[in-house]
Amino acid sequence: MRAPDPNYRQVVEDGFREAAFLTDLGIKLVDFGPGWCESSLRIHPRHLQHTGVIHAGVQATLADHTAGGAAMSVTPAHEYILTLEFKLHLLRPGKGEELRCRAHVLRPGKAFHVVESEVFAMAGDKKTLISKLTATMAVLPREQGDSTSM
Repeated sequence: MRAPDPNYRQVVEDGFREAAFLTDLGIKLVDFGPGWCESSLRIHPRHLQHTGVIHAGVQATLADHTAGGAAMSVTPAHEYILTLEFKLHLLRPGKGEELRCRAHVLRPGKAFHVVESEVFAMAGDKKTLISKLTATMAVLPREQGDSTSM
């Protein structure tokens, strides 16, 4: 895949750095390139639900925003993306010290991109796939002075 915006790296980095909710949760951008993005989250007690597993909302946020980063990497500079819908499959209980997410664009388009994310729980040397997200991201025109990126 190619990045139609020569400044796509700055756009994706800004999208992670400027998202206050991601900062609150502790989600970090790990790496990315045209059509893909990786992020991570160190797990703390606030990320767990009452049974001690990683909350589905935490997994959804990580997977959705990482999908947004992948989508933005293949979006022209005069446009931005916004999630239209997503489906999250919770495959097994999430337990571990860290979550890692990798998203990739399945189909870039002029009106929307289809993106997939996989979320892995890291426990020591063990990496377990715990959830998978499929999302449709709308490609929308930026308005003059609009700094929206993800």
